[in-house]
This record gives sequence, structure tokens and C-alpha cells, in this order.
Amino acid sequence: EIDEELKELEKQADVMKAKWQRERDLIKSLQESKRELESLKLETERAERSGNFNYAAELKYGKIPEIENKIKGIQSELEEERKKGALLKEEVDEEDVAEVVSLWTNIPVSKMLEGERKKLLQMEERIKQRVVGQDEAVNLVSNAIRRSRSGLSDPNRPIGSFFFMGPTGVGKTELSKALAEFLFDDEKSLIRIDMSEYMEKHSVARLIGAPPGYVGFEEGGQLTEKVHRQPYSVILLDEIEKAHPDVLNVLLQVLDDGRLTDGKGRTINFSESLIIMTSNIGSNWIQEYWFKDDAFAKQKIEEELKKVFKPEFLNRIDEMVFFKPLSEKDLVGIVEIQLKYLSKRLEDREIEIEFSDSAKKYVAEIGYDPVFGARPLKRAIQRYIENPLSVKILEGIFPPNSKVYVDFKNNQITFDLKE
Repeated sequence: EIDEELKELEKQADVMKAKWQRERDLIKSLQESKRELESLKLETERAERSGNFNYAAELKYGKIPEIENKIKGIQSELEEERKKGALLKEEVDEEDVAEVVSLWTNIPVSKMLEGERKKLLQMEERIKQRVVGQDEAVNLVSNAIRRSRSGLSDPNRPIGSFFFMGPTGVGKTELSKALAEFLFDDEKSLIRIDMSEYMEKHSVARLIGAPPGYVGFEEGGQLTEKVHRQPYSVILLDEIEKAHPDVLNVLLQVLDDGRLTDGKGRTINFSESLIIMTSNIGSNWIQEYWFKDDAFAKQKIEEELKKVFKPEFLNRIDEMVFFKPLSEKDLVGIVEIQLKYLSKRLEDREIEIEFSDSAKKYVAEIGYDPVFGARPLKRAIQRYIENPLSVKILEGIFPPNSKVYVDFKNNQITFDLKE
């Protein structure tokens, strides 16, 4: 009886092994075909660049469709095999990684994946601790990122692509930094590119790298080289309206396909990147009309955008995000965040500091500029709080273990020792 059972199990094992081998061969063949397709596409691009259009046409309309049909055939075979129950995967996903880490650490898989899910569900709450007064912008961005992370968006495209519009100093860059820290646990994951440096036609080469034989080939592109080294990143394209149309055409491919071929012929993958473009177009409409009629302001800005950008470019952006002017309450909130950073720095010197509401309000008022928004706030904090405080610390007025109370009275900021 045991022998019969053993024979039956051996038969089942042979069937499973044959199935495993079949799946393995199909996946291997699929991967090789995809590599071949990628190589043919690169060869086509090189042929077009060098002016060998006959060879480029031969590849584009002959070999490439042939290999694409082969890939479709393998994929359908693989799909049929998987209907009977898959034994192998084409790619390793986060659950596979979590299972391996789970074996090492004895932390249940569900617990680790739950941490990521919980983090995404609390995204707005986390980001609003840092970005003040832009709740609508934070909500729009958070929803788009959750769509991507839950698998509802195209996996080949970037995690998200956003167009941030609004006056200077209202939180566009700060939200970009907050997203880099939230998604990739490091603010240094922000790749910032000033698009005013890409106003000329030839600047495309600076962005993606010069072709072989040209000056700067070894350096690589400003965008492609950084993403090649750091694929998990937030890409901030500042003042996008200043970029040359040819530069925008290059970015169109990134928004559409999530990939770009650089000057060295490498395919750079943007599917793990978040793309943010900022613009001051129509800022005057936001400043003048936002609190009277925000729908009218948005309509006017969209009209101005259509004059500058092609419809196919605007249509590939996930969300148009409008940043409103900051209120007095928002400014006080920003001051509070900045003063918390100061408090943390003083902890190293064993000094405790407390600020009155009137002191916060005064700094918010004096640090706000209608043209530059909240940007001068840091300078106001340095001038009215950090500078006099540093003098008092050096004079020994506030030694270690001191408690300092900062107030605003008699039209000036005051510093007192608190018992």
C-alpha cells in the first residue's frame, strides 16, 4: 500500500516537474525575446540618428513586428499554463521579498505588508505635518499615489505625474521634498532640475546625454544619469514652461512609456519615479481670484496652459494641482514647524525653548512677502530669533539646562529665563 502511494506521489512529482520545466522554459524564452526587442529598438534609434533610414525601416517594419508577435505567442502560452496553476513568476514582487525577509526575521509577511498599506492610508496626515495650508493639493497627490501603489495604474508609467501651479513660496517645493521623504525615506531622493537651463533646442543633449563622438558623451544626461543611479526618486522639473518644445517632447515619452533612451544607448526606467513639474503660469489669477472664485481662477489658468503646452502633453499628466495663497493662520503654522526644528537643535545644548502665540504671529507677519510667499520666513526667524538668541547663549545668559521663554511685547521680541 505504501509502495503504491509512493509510486502515485512520484507520478505527481514528475508531472509537477514537467510543468515547472515548461514554465521555466517559457519565461526564459520570454525574457530573451524582450531583451532582443529592446536591443532592436536601440539599434533602430541609432540607425535613425546616423541617417541609415533603410536599415531603420527594415528593423522597424520587419524584425521588430516579428519579435513582438513571438512575445505575444509566448505570453499567451504562459497564460494558458498559469490557468492550471502557476509554479513560477516572471518577476519578483514585494510579497516575494517580504516572504524572504520574513524567514530571516520571523516577522509575519502580513505584518510587514500591512505597514506599507497603513503608511499609504495615513499619507495625508503624515504630509500635512510638514506642508501647511495646501490640503487640496496633498489630497490629490495622495489619491494618485495610492492608485498607483494598489495596482490600478499602468505599471510601466511613472508612479505619478503632477503639474504644480501657484505663486512663489506657497509650498510646491516643500510638498515635493515631503513626498521624497514619505515615499523613499530620504529627502535626498529628490532630483531637482531647473528647466530655465533647457530653453535652447540643443539642450536636449544635456538632459539625456550627448550621442557618441560629441562633447559631453562620457558625462551622461542631467536627468537620465541621475535616474539611472537613483531610480527610486522624485523628479522635480522647476519652471517647466521655460523648457524648449523639443525638451518637452522627450519628457512626453517618459510620461507615456516610463522609459527613455540616453545618449549612451541605455534604456532608463522611470516606472519607480514620481514626476513633478512646477509652473508660475497664471499665478496672478490665483492671487487675485482664488478666495473670490477658485473655479474661475482654475479655468483661466487652464486657458493659459493650453497656449503654452500641446494637448498631448497636458493629457498625459495625472493631476493638475493648484496651490492657493497662504492665509495668516497658514503662516503661523509654518512658523511653528520651523520653530520646532530650532527647538530640536537646542536640545543638543540642553536648552528648552518655548514661544508665545504673539511671538509666532509677529514672525509670521514680518516674514511674509506677497511676492515671495513664505520663503522669507526662515530669514525672519534667523534675524529676529536665532541671531539674538545665539548672542545670549555665547554670553552665558542661557547656560545648559535653561528654559527660555520667547515673547513679543513692547513692539519687540523678548527672551527671558523661565523658572
